[in-house]
Amino acid sequence: MTRQSTEDDDACEQAEGVPRLEDQFIQKYLLGRDSLVAQEKKQRSDRVFRENLSPVAAEACAITDQIRFEEQQTLWTKEYEDSLAKQEGDIFPGMMFSLAKGRMEKSKLWQIIRRMPKGALLHCHLEAMVDLDWALDEAFATEGIHITSPQNLSTANARLKAPFSFTYAKTRNADNPSIWSESYLPDTPIPLSVAAESFPETGRQGFLKWVKSRCTITDEEHLKHYEGPNEIWRKFLSTFPILGSLIYYEPIFRKFVRRLCKQLLDDGVFYVDMRAAFYTPYRSFACENFDEGYFNMLSVLEDEIENFKESEEGKGFWGARMIWTTVRAFDKRTIINAMKQCIEMKKEYPELIAGYDLVGQEDMGRPLQDLIPELFWFKKRCMEEGVDIPFFFHAGETLGDGDSTDENLFDAILLGTRRIGHGFSLYKHPLLIDMVKDKKILIESCPVSNEVLRLTGSIMSHPLPALLARGVPVSLCNDDPTIFGQDLNSMSHDFWQALQGWENLGLAGLGSLAENSVRWASFEDYTAKEWLQDIKDGAFGKGVRAQRLKEWMAQWERFCSWIVTEYGVDENLEPEE
Repeated sequence: MTRQSTEDDDACEQAEGVPRLEDQFIQKYLLGRDSLVAQEKKQRSDRVFRENLSPVAAEACAITDQIRFEEQQTLWTKEYEDSLAKQEGDIFPGMMFSLAKGRMEKSKLWQIIRRMPKGALLHCHLEAMVDLDWALDEAFATEGIHITSPQNLSTANARLKAPFSFTYAKTRNADNPSIWSESYLPDTPIPLSVAAESFPETGRQGFLKWVKSRCTITDEEHLKHYEGPNEIWRKFLSTFPILGSLIYYEPIFRKFVRRLCKQLLDDGVFYVDMRAAFYTPYRSFACENFDEGYFNMLSVLEDEIENFKESEEGKGFWGARMIWTTVRAFDKRTIINAMKQCIEMKKEYPELIAGYDLVGQEDMGRPLQDLIPELFWFKKRCMEEGVDIPFFFHAGETLGDGDSTDENLFDAILLGTRRIGHGFSLYKHPLLIDMVKDKKILIESCPVSNEVLRLTGSIMSHPLPALLARGVPVSLCNDDPTIFGQDLNSMSHDFWQALQGWENLGLAGLGSLAENSVRWASFEDYTAKEWLQDIKDGAFGKGVRAQRLKEWMAQWERFCSWIVTEYGVDENLEPEE
């Protein structure tokens, strides 16, 4: 606006008798407005964390706010040089994850988020935490790895949808028909290198690209929101058996666990509660047959976690535990058998097994209400066996409002869940929000997952800010980074999306979410009473949780000092040419 136009506007307002901002009654209104905004913010879940920021942390938060503002004016406009600059309009900073990923990783905010101590990862699925490039390299380098399918993969449609898996086999028969030919004998193991080199038209490079497309939700699939959640869930669920078969062979699995722990630690994650569905079979070293159960797998998992913690590169890693899960769509007999397995494993590996959950698409699986008899039986059986296995239920991962899936939230709370996975539809339930706050139940929120699985169009329309505004405790989680094409076993993408997308959050809000993750982590077994008291006590308690919260806070202060040093007032915030 020019000086002349401003003067014209002022003259017009004076002529019409429009009050000025300096007028006393206008200032009184603005004071009342500001007071109302401040009053509402007192209800936020991050209020106490913000009020206790150190001077250095407060300065770091202000600097980060400024960097965010600067990048919205530069990085997220059509003038910024990169492949998206050809678009006609400005680039939306809340754009879909698959479109934003490349741009976000060039930002200063990304460099800040990568350094942030994120605390604990409370919601992830083991099979979907695979560094795919690394795992495929390992498969090629591991003796005896083959590929197999219940049908031939001779057509483009078969390669698009037909099931296949990686497997170990001792014998190699070079005379077997190619898996890419119509003469392939179903379920015949084909040496991996042979299958890759003979991949139709494009050979090994084409084979690698094909495997990745079958193990991830592609950009094109991500953007087809008009197809709805059910279609994307079909692709999503199809990836787990493939990924599981790739890592559930002992030589690869051992290396995978160590690598996963290191990648998380490098991302500022010090502890993880992982989930696994336990329907992909595990195979011990050089065995022709799959293991009958998961004793060996959990033994390896526990060993490698401890080995990493004791290693030089694992310094500062607090550990990992397993939430045993069962696919909710399974029949009653299968679920009962899975529950028996969980109890058996808890007795064998008491420090590793942290809890129990049901997984799979809630909209297409059995609701918790239908599973009440089995769940009550499970708790009774736990008492008889002398073990305590708490619930950490998935619930409310749906667009529904009042249907059986949405009402999983009621049952999860009534059944005593300690945390709720996703809780996407919780914001629609004012009574349940109050119950969650009163019972100190944490929401394990996974924004990128919710977007890719078509519950929300972008981070800007995610309901999590509504929960934070109502004082609900929340942590951020990455859910299934391999499948969502994140390329990193980290939480940085979810943290970045939240920081960029929500004006009210800021770095202080992110810090509160990270602190929550430590406060609600299941570091060891607790009775229901101990769990609640430990969470209330926080850093003022006497146990492991209090110690971890103190350690995280020290990491947070060092991180904030780094921001002030690296991006303080002398730092040029303009984007590099």
